Amino acid sequence: MQIGQGVQKVGMLTPWLEAFPRTARPLVEEMDHLLQFSLSRLIEEGPNSTLTATPNAQPAIMASSIIILRILEQEFGFKTEERCDVTLGHSLGEFAALVAGGYVQYEDSLYLVRRRAEIMAESTAKVGREYGGEYGMVAVVTEPDHLQPLVSAIHEFLGHHSDGSKSESHQDVPPIQQVLIANENSKNQIVLSGNIERIKALLTHVQQFGGHDPRAVRLKSDSPFHSPIMQPAANAMQKLLAGKSKVAGRSDQDIVSFPGTIPCISNVSARPFQSKEELIDLWARSCVETVRWWDSIKYLDQQQKIRRWIGIGPGKVGRNLVGKEVGMRGVDSVKGGGVWGISDPKEIEEVLRALEDTEKMSQEEIA
Repeated sequence: MQIGQGVQKVGMLTPWLEAFPRTARPLVEEMDHLLQFSLSRLIEEGPNSTLTATPNAQPAIMASSIIILRILEQEFGFKTEERCDVTLGHSLGEFAALVAGGYVQYEDSLYLVRRRAEIMAESTAKVGREYGGEYGMVAVVTEPDHLQPLVSAIHEFLGHHSDGSKSESHQDVPPIQQVLIANENSKNQIVLSGNIERIKALLTHVQQFGGHDPRAVRLKSDSPFHSPIMQPAANAMQKLLAGKSKVAGRSDQDIVSFPGTIPCISNVSARPFQSKEELIDLWARSCVETVRWWDSIKYLDQQQKIRRWIGIGPGKVGRNLVGKEVGMRGVDSVKGGGVWGISDPKEIEEVLRALEDTEKMSQEEIA
């Protein structure tokens, strides 16, 4: 389980370099070599305003997640293919989830995420020059029983009434007026993406006329992800994903492999990728489509009966979002279950021990 942009922070790799220098240092050097600039120095020293810029934040978060996973594998003998039944990642986290699931090489994924991030930043800057205004993302939190009426009120304000966040009418709406539901994160949280003033007007409208009073929080994002403004990035991803690997010695092989070694859940469909063609299509479309995180968690929890969840990477957002749906169930309340996160070296041994304990419980229950 990997998470997306917004969790980046200066110094997020330092604890790993200090705790596991023999393993972490070569991985960090590899990241810099592949990107052809010292991203590690930016992560270590900042400034935060530069690290938060999309072309830096996205590869930094993706690489950090994979570095932590590699440390688990190399230092603790964690066998990802044997210990994990499924992978998923929130928004940007889908890149790391697809690496962990064996669908794309880490080197290729790092190239892809950097290129996509550059195009996203360029697209946002272009819209700003042509139309003016400020663009970004705002999380909206309400009571669980108020979420669906709130979504309906948002659709009504935006002039469309279909499920989801997309509408044909957006083809004719200038970017400065566009607001989309970018993420469906949980039973009481969505994220709006687009022009910030338009988002503020929308929230004022639903407060005055819809009887809602949600809490709004501006996210640490300098671009309106998962909106039509990101269409150039989706177009570029379609072409890149259909091409050949950038990894030395693999230039004759496709950049995307299918099947992978572990099933991976799509942000767009909230179901496992079913084919190579579908993976390429949905991965590219995730630039502009809604992240159906809540649906993904419900599918895994209720239909697939997943009971052990591990979030790997900077921050605790992914673990917390999963916990909101599955109830932060620990081994005391659900035999063989739990929700954990590894974002600091101090957490590793406790999480691995909990995994072993709950696996034994599950085996005993089956026996």
